[in-house]
Amino acid sequence: MGRTSDARERILDAACTLIHTRGYVGIGVAEICTKADVRKGSFYHYFESKQALTLEVVDLHWQQQRATWIATLSTDDEPLQRLESLLRLQIAAQRTAHDTDGHIDGCLLGNLALELSNQDGSVATKLQEVFADQIALVAAVLAEAAAQGAIPESNATVETARGVVAQLEGLVMFAKLSNDPAMLDGLWRNTLGLLRA
Repeated sequence: MGRTSDARERILDAACTLIHTRGYVGIGVAEICTKADVRKGSFYHYFESKQALTLEVVDLHWQQQRATWIATLSTDDEPLQRLESLLRLQIAAQRTAHDTDGHIDGCLLGNLALELSNQDGSVATKLQEVFADQIALVAAVLAEAAAQGAIPESNATVETARGVVAQLEGLVMFAKLSNDPAMLDGLWRNTLGLLRA
């Protein structure tokens, strides 16, 4: 059982890396198998298609990220401090990628949303679910901030939380486009403006 699950994990890891760095359309099953060091037959033993694999990649990626989001947003800090910490973690991840690899790959989820939203309904639906979860997590923190008087009650909404997530995703996209992590420097300042904090 260890060997089979290991092959499956290697395929998932390889696909996650390749999709993040090269996109969905730019890679094929053969390349994924080569990177994972598995035979093509093994791929189809675990996944019926590249699409099915991508759905699992999205799930796995968000499960790992979600644990960080929950841990960061559940500390004893003030609500806005928690939100700032979360956004700064996202910035740090892009800076680390740039420092390590010389380029910014952006957000795997955002990249897939831009690439596949009009091409693959099942992946688009999965991404909508993930972003809805992110928005709900941010909205819960905004509700706490409003209850403490840190932001206006009128801004503790799902719509505002969507704006926070959209601003994060948008600036990550600009940082990727220009390969410049400095594009993210104003994220928290702009978020405070959006919240009118």
